[in-house]
Order: sequence, then structure tokens, then C-alpha cells
Amino acid sequence: MYCKNCGTENAEGSSYCKNCGTPLREENHRSYERNSDDYIPEDYKPISMWGYFGYEILFSIPLVGFILLLVFSFGGTKNKNLKNFARSYFCFLILLVILFVIIGGGSIGYVISSSL
Repeated sequence: MYCKNCGTENAEGSSYCKNCGTPLREENHRSYERNSDDYIPEDYKPISMWGYFGYEILFSIPLVGFILLLVFSFGGTKNKNLKNFARSYFCFLILLVILFVIIGGGSIGYVISSSL
């Protein structure tokens, strides 16, 4: 049995090439393909670039987006990538709120103390 990739002779019944590791049988070749999404479990399917863009816009809608952000962050989807993206977006919003409170609170304090 010869490897179709590098031409190395392999023992009969081998599953993979001993030289380059290419699958020698068709059933092994199907699971080896890196461009195929068939072997990725549904929970770990990647989100496309346009998917991230769409979720970014969705989460930016004032009230509905925040509610959907909470739903996706805390169990509204089985997809781990979407759940992690929603959680990271939620953490980002928390940091923004804290930053605005610190900056806003400092400026309000300054205005009050300067008026006295």
C-alpha cells in the first residue's frame, strides 16, 4: 500500500502513512479533513465573521439587546462560542459602566465642590 501524498510504501492494512501521517483509507480521510465542519460537535461550531458582526449589532440595541445578551450569556444557547462571546461582551459593558461611574462621579463631585 502506497501513500497518495508522499509515495511511501506502508504495511498492508495501515491506517496512516508512516512517513507523513496522511490517512490511507477513505473512512480515516473523512475525519482528517481540516476544512470539513462535519466532525465539529454542534456545541463548538465556530461563528463566522458576519455572525460576530450581527451579534455585535444585536447586543447594541438598547433594551432588547441587553436582555438577549443576558439570555445568551447565561444559558440561552448551547453553542460555546456564542456563549463566550456574549459573556465577554457583558464583561465589557460592566467595565464601561464602572468607568463612567468613576469618571462621572468624579466630575459631579468636582462641580459640587467648586460651587460651594
